Amino acid sequence: MPTLHTVNKSPFDKTSLNSCLRFAKDGSSILLIEDGVYAALNGTTFTEAVKTAMKNVTVYALQPDIEARGMANKVIDGIKLVDYAGFVDLVEQNDRVESWL
Repeated sequence: MPTLHTVNKSPFDKTSLNSCLRFAKDGSSILLIEDGVYAALNGTTFTEAVKTAMKNVTVYALQPDIEARGMANKVIDGIKLVDYAGFVDLVEQNDRVESWL
């Protein structure tokens, strides 16, 4: 049963990302939204954890949130950027949505 995990809190402020990474099963998807997109930033203390997770799960980031924070050219290679329509598609493609607050 594929699950879409959404993370909307900055990993620098909350432990939502770490919790999500611990519980996301192989084949799941993680979508970084709002301040959660800071986890997509290359060269941080979270970069290796995200790269390791990407071996088993697909990681997406909401492009409008990336752009709003001036991160367009600073995203970890392999993270897929999606727009709002892509967000809706991800919800439709998965059996469940788990929000990490």
